[in-house]
Amino acid sequence: MEKLLLIGIDTRSMLNSALKLDYEIFSTSYFSTSDTPQIRNQKIILNESEDKSCGSFEDQFNSKMLLEISKDYIDEVDHIIPISGVSPSDFSKKDRKKILGTTDVENIEDKFRFYKNIKDEFLTPMTFSITDIDEAFEINENYEGIQFILKPVKGSGGYDINLLENERDIQLKDDKFILQEYVDGISLSSSLLATKREVKTIMNTRLLTEHDFGITNSFVYIGNILPLTSKSILAEVGNINEINEDMNNITEKLANNFNLIGSNGVDYILNENGLYVIEINPRLQGTFECMEMSLGINMLDTHIKACQGNLIELPKPKCYSYKKIIYSPTRMRYEKIDLDNIYDLPHIGSITEKSQPLLTIIDKDSDFEKLYEKVESASKKVNGEAKIHQLDE
Repeated sequence: MEKLLLIGIDTRSMLNSALKLDYEIFSTSYFSTSDTPQIRNQKIILNESEDKSCGSFEDQFNSKMLLEISKDYIDEVDHIIPISGVSPSDFSKKDRKKILGTTDVENIEDKFRFYKNIKDEFLTPMTFSITDIDEAFEINENYEGIQFILKPVKGSGGYDINLLENERDIQLKDDKFILQEYVDGISLSSSLLATKREVKTIMNTRLLTEHDFGITNSFVYIGNILPLTSKSILAEVGNINEINEDMNNITEKLANNFNLIGSNGVDYILNENGLYVIEINPRLQGTFECMEMSLGINMLDTHIKACQGNLIELPKPKCYSYKKIIYSPTRMRYEKIDLDNIYDLPHIGSITEKSQPLLTIIDKDSDFEKLYEKVESASKKVNGEAKIHQLDE
């Protein structure tokens, strides 16, 4: 039996799918949620326990830690699937050959290189490479009336993105950042499957960040709603079929241009000017479970088959699905919450710090309004429970 390693920030959802396949499964992750399947070959960095703080993910996580503790697994397995938090470029050239997925990612993950590669063919925000905050303000002075944002050259999940305001005391956590024109609009995402010869769009989705929920200077990823329809887009737009068709065409061109393999994602902003290409995510996406619910397929199996040259016939969506990550509104001790649509659950008694990821709500329904109500109702209950179990700040 061939051996498969899943490695990333949180492997729970992929593990559930992997255990249905004919592989010996290995897993290395940062988070250890209480609903993560327990397997023999498993390593976890964050060991949650009663009355112990889980700390700050942004401050504690480092992809090098995952690779370091995975050395023996990497040597032993036949195949590797990196998930969010680990890049194929982090692996040695020898080990990269074991990766199932896109491995040539330098011109994708470096956001300035990506911009230079697409700016002449696709609508995309104006972007500059900068090394310090003073350089950002010098550029800003030359473009009156344009709002800019600061982003790490490499990064994901919407972390460390800041609007460029008048204050010059922004702390850049990395030595390389980009200054990018801020495009206001509707966040969208497209998931695709690709072999070396063929590309298909799996589904388009409404991408959600904290900005969509009224937190004006935060772009941290919160979730997705799929499929993309006139209801799930959560905005008044024109012809939704044309939007989907345009997304499909651009996504498939980008997949060919960057030699994407397996399941990958493309993020967009839609406004009156059209579809702005923001970035490619060259890995399995956060929509993983939502697509499994809506399409009734095993997404990990679908990804592996595409990497091996076989695109399955994709079924039509059977229902809507909505994923929403809840970030704790307060410092709190986790106690059991009586809901059947919550996942990525902390261990009972462990402490989640304010604004850190608490859990994930995922649900499905053929009726969009019912689905939206179920998820938002669960969201209110989770936030309410967090405040009940609040600890002294």
